Amino acid sequence: MSAGLLPITVLGAGGWIGAALVAELRCQGRPVRAVDRAGLPAWLAERDPQGPVIHTIGLTADFRQQPHATAEAHVGLLSQVLQRPGVEQLLLLSSTRVYSRSADTRETAPLPCLSSDPSDLYNLSKLLGEALVLQDPRPGMKVVRLSNVVGPGQPASTFVGALLAEARASGVVTIQQPADTAKNYAALADVVRLLPLLAEQGRQRLYNLGSGHNTSHGQVAAWLERQGIPVRFASGEAASSGLSFPPLAIERLAAEFELPADPFRQTPHQPSYPA
Repeated sequence: MSAGLLPITVLGAGGWIGAALVAELRCQGRPVRAVDRAGLPAWLAERDPQGPVIHTIGLTADFRQQPHATAEAHVGLLSQVLQRPGVEQLLLLSSTRVYSRSADTRETAPLPCLSSDPSDLYNLSKLLGEALVLQDPRPGMKVVRLSNVVGPGQPASTFVGALLAEARASGVVTIQQPADTAKNYAALADVVRLLPLLAEQGRQRLYNLGSGHNTSHGQVAAWLERQGIPVRFASGEAASSGLSFPPLAIERLAAEFELPADPFRQTPHQPSYPA
C-alpha cells in the first residue's frame, strides 16, 4: 500500500493545535488517526506501516516548573517515535522561540543557548529534538518552527490567550509590556492548512512558519479594541521590559506555499476570537 493511501497520524491530538489539525483533516475528508497522550503507548507498540506522522507533542508555558517532563516530551518521547517501526515520514513541530538569542532567523543560522539560564531549557530541548529528526537518514523526516499561533480556543498559557481570558474575567485588559514590543504570529487556520502540505510535499527538511512581519503589542491592543475590549498598558513599576524579536525569515516557506495571512487583520476569512 502506498504512503499516500495511509492515514495521516497526528500525535498530541488532545492538544490545541493537534485537535485543530485533526478537525481540519477530517473536514477535508482526509483519513486521519488521532493519537493523544493516553493512546501513545499503544501506538508505539504497533509495527504497521504509517503514512505521514505529525508530531505536535510538547510543553510550553510551564517548562520552567517541569524541566524533566519538558525533556521527556521534546526528546525522550520523540526518540521513541523515531524508532517505531513503520514510520518513514514525520513532521516535528518546533518553535521560533529557538531564535531568542539570535538576530538571524534563517533556518541555517547557528543558534546560541545558555545552559545555566532556566529560560533556555525549552530552546535546548527543542533543538535536541530537531537534531534527532534532521540527522535521521530517512528523507521524510522534517521540522517546522512555528511562530506564535493565534486562533479560536486560544489557550490561556499563550500571550493572546491570557489577554482574552483576562477580558472574559474582568472586561478590560492590561498589557504589562510596552506597546512597541513585537512578535511574529500565524493564524491557527493557516497552521493547520500548511502542516500536512509541509509533511507531504515540502522539499526542505526545516522550515519557519509565520507571517511575513512582526505585530506589535500596540497592534494587538488595537485588534482587541475592535472587538469592544478596553486595553491599557501598565506603567511605572507595574510595567515589565519589552522584547522585540527580529522579523522571521520565511523565504523557504514562500518559495513553495501560500504564506500565512496577518491573524490580527479583520477580514471575512479571519473572524475575531474573544468569544
